Amino acid sequence: MHTTTIDLNCDMGEGFGPWKMGDDAALMPLISSANIACGYHAGDPVVMRDTVQLALAHRVAIGAHPGYPDLQGFGRRNLSMSADEVYAMVLYQIGALQAIIHAEGGVLHHVKPHGALYNAAAKQRELAEAIVKAVCKVQQTDLFLYGLSGSVLLKVAEAHGLWVCREAFCDRSYQNDGSLTPRNLPGAVIDNPEAAAKRALQLAKQQSIETIDQKLIAVPCDTICIHGDGGNAVAVARSVRELLEKEGLMVAAPTPPFPSTP
Repeated sequence: MHTTTIDLNCDMGEGFGPWKMGDDAALMPLISSANIACGYHAGDPVVMRDTVQLALAHRVAIGAHPGYPDLQGFGRRNLSMSADEVYAMVLYQIGALQAIIHAEGGVLHHVKPHGALYNAAAKQRELAEAIVKAVCKVQQTDLFLYGLSGSVLLKVAEAHGLWVCREAFCDRSYQNDGSLTPRNLPGAVIDNPEAAAKRALQLAKQQSIETIDQKLIAVPCDTICIHGDGGNAVAVARSVRELLEKEGLMVAAPTPPFPSTP
């Protein structure tokens, strides 16, 4: 399978108060969709507003990036929460960002869970159902759900009639089963710009990737993530975008597959 258009998304707005995380101003012109932290794993109201304004200035699609309430762990630690709690906290976070986007004259484009919540929902149907229920309750047309390619989350979302965006990662290594290598293992993060760009090109054009064990696996994808919190994130994003465009690919956010009905 070959594609001519690919989305580049980035997790952004992950500073908090005086603490800065990532160079959002430098990253924003290089991507096509931004996943903005909603205050639980990172971000605060001012950071959220400033990041929304930045995205609108660069015509970048805006997504809500809800995570576990875990500022100290940056949302990358698993928390024991019921499906009802997950539903409520995801709805709460989407609503908070949606209000800011509306106030700034923009529109919410997508929802992408963060960190440990993202990885848990990729495998656990109960959590996937809770997240999908929250997205459905927003009752906004033209709203995408971003999730790991081949995950339970996307299967549940499609079953509920949501538009999905299959996500792949050029700056993370893969296990043979298509899951991401846990961050506490060697080789989990790929911060070399050239290596990440080559992986992005393979994902976009061939819809496949080489695992950490050098096995080639299929990864159908519509969007490729670049983590904005990495020290080399700007160099990675620039290298990825330059190579994709050099190879004739258009970088653009996904658009609805059919017109909305009034």
